[in-house]
Amino acid sequence: MSPPQPPPADSAEQRFRALYADVHADVLRFVWRRSAAEAVSSAEDVVADAFLAAWRRFDDAPRRLDAQRAWVFGIARNCLLTTRRGSGRREALAVRVNDAADDSGALTTTPHDELVAGLDLAAAWRRLAPAEQEVLALTVFEDLTSAQAALVLGTTPTGYRLRLMRARRALRGHLSDGDAAEPAPAPRRVSPPATDALEATR
Repeated sequence: MSPPQPPPADSAEQRFRALYADVHADVLRFVWRRSAAEAVSSAEDVVADAFLAAWRRFDDAPRRLDAQRAWVFGIARNCLLTTRRGSGRREALAVRVNDAADDSGALTTTPHDELVAGLDLAAAWRRLAPAEQEVLALTVFEDLTSAQAALVLGTTPTGYRLRLMRARRALRGHLSDGDAAEPAPAPRRVSPPATDALEATR
């Protein structure tokens, strides 16, 4: 009896495996950033549910890999919202500003200045509405294009760009407001803000 043959290279299974390998780590970070601190441990469960749903609906997936990436983010976002509704938690998105400092360089010349800048940005971020945080996060943290982010949010690229413009304006306003640094409880660690996070205010 001959051994079982692997599926053809262009089969749905092979294409899904390639998609999973390409985006799994990014989707896990996407969910983790939007999970409250006490729910971080459930992020992997949400991601598993998202990929299961993606596999079941894979016939409906876009053909291009970059569009598939945004498609999976949209499914993961819906799974996360479903998990929150099921558990009764309706808290605002807890996108971690300090995570944006990974692999980034310092913006100022002294540790004190860096810490103050990080605290100011974190305080301003916490004052944004959840929808404003989400719009900025898709560009700053997930590095999605306007078209991809629009697909995640179920809107048009033009509609997304308008939301992004308003969110940037709101963040700039909070950063320039003297009361913006009236902080919520500080996270366990605050890292210097990343260049790309500050760039979102421009």
